[in-house]
Amino acid sequence: MKTKKKLGIWMDHSNACLIEFSSEIKETETISSNYTFQDKGETLERSENIMHNKEQHKQNTYFKNIANVIRGFDEIILFGPTNAKMELHNLLKENHLYDSIKIEVQNTDKMSDKDQHTFVRNHFKKFAVYNFEL
Repeated sequence: MKTKKKLGIWMDHSNACLIEFSSEIKETETISSNYTFQDKGETLERSENIMHNKEQHKQNTYFKNIANVIRGFDEIILFGPTNAKMELHNLLKENHLYDSIKIEVQNTDKMSDKDQHTFVRNHFKKFAVYNFEL
């Protein structure tokens, strides 16, 4: 029986912390959006329409970078304080490449790295299936 690969992603619109659920402790990988307040200020000076286009383009790139990582997993929990997780979830639902991946979404507050790891561990442990020998 194949072991399912599980990933927790705490995210907002600027950063995504990717936490793989496994028996060994792994480093948290971070993916960041390239859209900064400096970008917003510079483009807003020229045109509000240009600012929104640039923001949307960089946000889509950010979501695509996260989506590329997700493709290697069987189960995902998206969590965090903003609606970024729902935006990503909606994009993934539209793409049939992600149909076989179980994706859940949950609202949480801002969390420390330790709290994020604990959340992911507790989330996947409560759904663990144990095999007992008779």
